[in-house]
Amino acid sequence: MTHDVLTIGRISVDVYPNDIGVPLGEVNSFGKYLGGSPTNVAVAAARHGRRTAVITRIGDDEFGSYLERELDKFNVDRRHVSRVPGLQTPVTFCAIMPPEDFPLYFYGRFPTAPDWKIATEELDVDAIRSTRIFWSTVTGLSQEPSASAHIAAHEMRSRDTLRSDQFTVLDLDYRPMFWESEEAARLQVAKILPHVTVAIGNDKECAVAVGEGTPDEQADRLLAAGVEIAVVKLGAEGVMAKTRTERVVSAPVPVQTVNGLGAGDSFGGAFCHGLLSGWPLEQVLDYANASGAIVASRLACSDDMPTPSEVNALLAERGRTVPGPATIEVSP
Repeated sequence: MTHDVLTIGRISVDVYPNDIGVPLGEVNSFGKYLGGSPTNVAVAAARHGRRTAVITRIGDDEFGSYLERELDKFNVDRRHVSRVPGLQTPVTFCAIMPPEDFPLYFYGRFPTAPDWKIATEELDVDAIRSTRIFWSTVTGLSQEPSASAHIAAHEMRSRDTLRSDQFTVLDLDYRPMFWESEEAARLQVAKILPHVTVAIGNDKECAVAVGEGTPDEQADRLLAAGVEIAVVKLGAEGVMAKTRTERVVSAPVPVQTVNGLGAGDSFGGAFCHGLLSGWPLEQVLDYANASGAIVASRLACSDDMPTPSEVNALLAERGRTVPGPATIEVSP
């Protein structure tokens, strides 16, 4: 099978409080959900009708079984998911203090976690080379053997050998608790950028990857590194995408924020869908922005990823262009 979107890296059980605006120590009940940024991106893309899969590892425990069931529920192919004996499936707690405070607390990740045990020799070369979009994150570069596996996967998928309908995306997702320094992260990112066609990050993440500067300066540095589409999130000003021939900005889609954590992953899955649909870059950004906004207005991440009809309805409501028909077919 050729996938539309194949992601690699982090997976976890996300535990969110049912009590909004309350410190974790005072919360009385919680809900559990599938989580982990690249896994959420696969879920989001699947919600838009794409054939998706994830390369990751789980613990040999009941939480691992739960994640397997959730992947099946979301129609995410888990043939590249396996268990790591002796390690527990990670659990991530979040306090939900809208509109902007959503601190994360990682359990079962220190000193290591199953998804950091992905090894190069376990990778499916054909699946990585044939998928239309290969999506990885900077977090996957923070620990061995995962870092070497991520680098090897990108080397298997040389930018020069990609078809016109193939993209290699690096989510610049920088989480300082997983790194000894920003410089260490920057060195690892430099090993991946020569193979990347799309890079996505906010101001801080772009600064870690290519240095401080204005959004345009950061985008230009990413393009100079060989990236074909540099996406820089501008916070309250929306998001910018820059290529060698165009620069587009999508204004934010305001919503009442409940939980902002899943917005970036929803954006990512929708962005993949728009790219594969062949839409103009501005429409891809608008669609991804609206998709992220919908999830930000809801409690969960994976369970609350929107459908195309929900995204299109929000775009129409806000006077934005509703994109044309999507291309769902996969390449042979």
